[in-house]
Amino acid sequence: MKKIHIVLLILVAAAIAVLVSFLQTTTTYDTVATAKAKPGKFVHLMAKWDKSEPLEYDAVKNPNYLAFTAVDSLGQKISVVYHNPKPENFELSERLVMKGKYTGNVFECQSIQTKCPSKYKDQDPSKHVPQGDTKTTYINTRPSATGGKQ
Repeated sequence: MKKIHIVLLILVAAAIAVLVSFLQTTTTYDTVATAKAKPGKFVHLMAKWDKSEPLEYDAVKNPNYLAFTAVDSLGQKISVVYHNPKPENFELSERLVMKGKYTGNVFECQSIQTKCPSKYKDQDPSKHVPQGDTKTTYINTRPSATGGKQ
């Protein structure tokens, strides 16, 4: 075999190895049903906090314990336990991306990423109110055609 063929085979093998490792790191979001169907397996669950259920968090007694109920896009609920401080903007979040395992009757969450509503969402332009004084005064600083006299 020529040296160029060997080099090309090595490059192709390296490209395949990179693609396989990339595919293993990509994940999809699971629903509550699929998380429950994979007990003990690490999953990514996208849901939102069910505000109708109680939230257990006491920053004084145990700041590393958060328990709440999450509901996915299909309306299925799951109890979540998180052994870290409550994430910032938890109450304001539209969605939660939770990584963890379903064990027993609880989703043992290892990390929570909050997805908050954007403050830059399109709004009705008629509701935009300028800050401060609403009067604007324009001063003409250009010389007039009459030689600067006005």
